[in-house]
Amino acid sequence: MPGWLNSIGSILTSNHHHHQDQSSKILNPNTIDMSALGPWIPLESNPEVFNKWAQRAGLVTNKDAFGDVYGLDDELLDIVPQPTKAVILLFPDVREAKAHQKQEDAKIAKDGQPHLDPTIYYVKQTIGNACGTIALIHALANSNVNWDPSSPLHNFIVETKDKTPEERASLLESRPLFANIHAETAQDGQTAPNIDTDLHFVCFVAAPDADLRSVAKGEKEAKDVVPGESESDTGMRLVELDGRRPGPIDHGVCTNLLKDVANLVKERYLSQTESVYFSLMALGPPLLD
Repeated sequence: MPGWLNSIGSILTSNHHHHQDQSSKILNPNTIDMSALGPWIPLESNPEVFNKWAQRAGLVTNKDAFGDVYGLDDELLDIVPQPTKAVILLFPDVREAKAHQKQEDAKIAKDGQPHLDPTIYYVKQTIGNACGTIALIHALANSNVNWDPSSPLHNFIVETKDKTPEERASLLESRPLFANIHAETAQDGQTAPNIDTDLHFVCFVAAPDADLRSVAKGEKEAKDVVPGESESDTGMRLVELDGRRPGPIDHGVCTNLLKDVANLVKERYLSQTESVYFSLMALGPPLLD
């Protein structure tokens, strides 16, 4: 676990509701449909746990894997293997954060997000304590990762490509496979599961500007695309994916995914609470032994 922010050790996450512990009902996570039991056991914020989940879902983890981000300063970010394909943040779901999210969602509803890539894969979270699995799906579905030919997650992503976020959530909830992967992995953590926690996972990815996506799909000609916001515009956008929000959140131009997320965490999350319960993981090339 990272040593930053007072070294919080192994942290568990959940959605923002408190739930009664369901773990006593789980006899065999390989055969029981967890979606019928209500809230899932939270995943531990631990790269080993997330890599086990991803491997069970079909990720080739000797090509792409999750690793700790040990701090938000450049010298600590620079030791993270590159390229970073996605970043997962665990943060305390405090009142101030919820208030800011509500304001942000209202602004998006009013003004829209014209630069947001419409092809981003997004799924709603409808299961309690499933935010770790939702963040994993968002990270892997929106990254150029290597899949096992029989990957159940890759097959699910392809199958639901043209579904709505709500339809994807319904299908996810009805599939014992993903509930069982989650249950197996949740029990692999270093600490005992704790259902009553106010921590939450979200995912960040870099996605092409909507205009560039339209050019790539042949819907627009390059000459018709308006130039970027500045000379430093890379044509990529920093996008936050949180299954509890109305949809993806466009945070503006992305020049370096990992460093842009670190800056956003400092400006938007750390400024809202004195809590030390933060953790970052990056998806990218695995560390060599």
